[in-house]
Amino acid sequence: MTLETLLIVAAIIFCIGLYGALARRNFIAVLMSIELMFNGVNLTLVALGRYVAPYAVQEQLSAVFTGQVFAVFIITVAAAEIALGLGIVFAVFRSNESVDLTDAASLRH
Repeated sequence: MTLETLLIVAAIIFCIGLYGALARRNFIAVLMSIELMFNGVNLTLVALGRYVAPYAVQEQLSAVFTGQVFAVFIITVAAAEIALGLGIVFAVFRSNESVDLTDAASLRH
């Protein structure tokens, strides 16, 4: 696969996630869409690390793994985001018996 192909696939995945995050009213569907957006960014970083970084090997050896390291950080942040998001989903469900995003405004007591 070429760099262009990977970047196109990453952009498609990101756009699907963006559409899902903006168009859905269900908390869980929005969280899954945000995860798709994270995966699109991860694919971009790893692809750039694979195809762009080998040219920097003569300069620094640490430049080779830059995309992979950023991808690991994004995966860590995504795991924390899901844990926090599920806590919010449980709080909304306990108070409203629904996981609809429009019901989240009622949590402001």
